[in-house]
Amino acid sequence: MGECKFIETDIKDLFIIEPKVFKDERGYFMESYNQMEFEEAGLSLKFVQYNESFSTKNVLRGLHFQYKYPQGKLVRITKGSVYDVAVDIRKNSATYGKSVGVILSAENKRQFYVPEGFAHGFLVLSEDAQFLYKCTNYYCKEYEAGILWNDPDLNIKWPIENINDVILSKKDRAWPRLKDIKYSMNEVI
Repeated sequence: MGECKFIETDIKDLFIIEPKVFKDERGYFMESYNQMEFEEAGLSLKFVQYNESFSTKNVLRGLHFQYKYPQGKLVRITKGSVYDVAVDIRKNSATYGKSVGVILSAENKRQFYVPEGFAHGFLVLSEDAQFLYKCTNYYCKEYEAGILWNDPDLNIKWPIENINDVILSKKDRAWPRLKDIKYSMNEVI
């Protein structure tokens, strides 16, 4: 294997990726994606859309997914830090409803691969954060869905001192709990 370290998580198909960073007095260089290395790790991906968001401290975006035309996402931070979470919503999975969270930052340069069949969200830990992600499918507004970020059945331990400080969109405040979702990811995964 080459320049990236692929770290398996407790959930099948969900990876933390640590690129090798070459630093000197000028700054640094790293490969953030190398198709051959990803394929050697068992990840044959085709990215069709690149997205970027900028958010301020305590903004929480998520937990999002598309129930038709699901997206796999390779996510990373170029400024600041976030707590990034993926929730397995594949009904026939042994880890259905389980989540993995990881701190991604401009400093640690870690990436998180969130495959199709997962809900995804993040909480900004720094004063602000620039979040970049490559997607394996196009965004389809009509199939956009989500799960309530603080669904007690998911028991996600968001790293924030005062939960009332979380800043959410109206849409993210209104998502249902996982147990109340009416459509099945099995139909599309």
